[in-house]
Amino acid sequence: MKAIRHLKNLIEINNDRTLGFKKALEDLEPINADLQVIFTTTAAESERFAQELTVLVEQHGAEVDDNDESVAGAIHRAWIDVKALFGGKDRKSILEEAERGEDAIKAAYKKVMDSGDVTGQALETVLDQAAQIRASHDKIKALRDSAN
Repeated sequence: MKAIRHLKNLIEINNDRTLGFKKALEDLEPINADLQVIFTTTAAESERFAQELTVLVEQHGAEVDDNDESVAGAIHRAWIDVKALFGGKDRKSILEEAERGEDAIKAAYKKVMDSGDVTGQALETVLDQAAQIRASHDKIKALRDSAN
């Protein structure tokens, strides 16, 4: 079922987003300590989103398997790349990489919403999560724009 595959892809990119922000938190220098709040909040947001999506997948009788080949798409790998680039950079670079990851997750959600494969409660959940992701993206973008 295409809807299940889409939801699993969103779970995967949310897991990657969580790990990306946690990696960024580990590497933050004291001068960028103010980013801890937004990165912690955003990581927790994606953990919650992955849990909500997992419930939807399981309600359709499918299982979420970390090794599922259907979630090995290129979009979620963008966050993997971002995780590798966070370490030891200046504020603007950190925020540019975070924004790049946010662009990737926004694209993943757009693909699912545009597919027409996800309907009902699952679509409502995806739309709600996408709106929250756009808000997080906009916060990170504003911080990036204000960075020296």
